[in-house]
Amino acid sequence: MVKKNAVSKDLVLGYGLTTAEIVYRRPDRCWLLQTYVWQDYDMFPDFPALKDFLAFWETKLEGPLFAVTVAHSKLIKPAELRAVDGVIRLH
Repeated sequence: MVKKNAVSKDLVLGYGLTTAEIVYRRPDRCWLLQTYVWQDYDMFPDFPALKDFLAFWETKLEGPLFAVTVAHSKLIKPAELRAVDGVIRLH
């Protein structure tokens, strides 16, 4: 039975949804860049799942990596909004 408001052990260990925008060169036209979006639960700040995926990419796929941009809940969070005197202000 799962307790109400129970927190997953993965989240306690530091896992969170990680998104990576991978920019790579097309193998057939090296001057052309293309993007691929990768998303998985990964551990901040080492990102072992992302590192494993990028190692797979470099050894098994033909498109050479150009850039990787990573977003994780510990790196970027939504703004907190709070009502002050009935007016919502960004803090």
